[in-house]
Amino acid sequence: MKLFIDSADSQEIKTAWDWGIIDGVTTNPSLAAKAGRPYSEVALQILDILGQDTYLSLEVIATDVDGIMQQAKQLSSMDSRVVVKIPCTQAGVQATHRLSGEGTLVNMTLVFSPAQALLAAKAGAFFVSPFVGRLDDAQEGSGNNTVAEIINIFDNYDFASQVLYSSVRDVRHVEDAAILGADIATVPFKVLQKLVEHPLTDKGLDKFLADWDKAGLTLT
Repeated sequence: MKLFIDSADSQEIKTAWDWGIIDGVTTNPSLAAKAGRPYSEVALQILDILGQDTYLSLEVIATDVDGIMQQAKQLSSMDSRVVVKIPCTQAGVQATHRLSGEGTLVNMTLVFSPAQALLAAKAGAFFVSPFVGRLDDAQEGSGNNTVAEIINIFDNYDFASQVLYSSVRDVRHVEDAAILGADIATVPFKVLQKLVEHPLTDKGLDKFLADWDKAGLTLT
């Protein structure tokens, strides 16, 4: 499973990238607004951090077909690694069909049902992003069930779209994404930090170091 970081903070992204486990970045208008700088400037700074075999998802803010098309082309022209995030609406599905036919990579976002995911895949979306955390907020425990059904549908019909497990709230969500077989999970920086942590690891390390110090040994 690939891991993306869900952030527009260049310092967070650089730190996570240096760990060697990040395959891409997702952003949205809310995250970009927190950066307090022009969207294009934020995007170019992120692209400078990432390697070549990665993806950066940038979201349109238009809601009509023509506006989505125009903004998508502007964003995708920045770099071949850019995937355009388009909300799963009627206009979004129509624009995705047209854009994917022209070779633009689309991440269909704000997906909350298998039906929406089916339409996104048929329209040619490169990524399909079910929002698990928000689904769990609305209907307790429904997020993973939705992802499982989406994966089943995609497998049934050999859709090329990749399932991008989104709206991650905690470590368990990341584990669930891997268990379910999602292609990608996009994870906030604070959750990425917690993935490597476990109290028994800390306890074991403390014991190893204490035993080493007690023995008075050296490496050579």
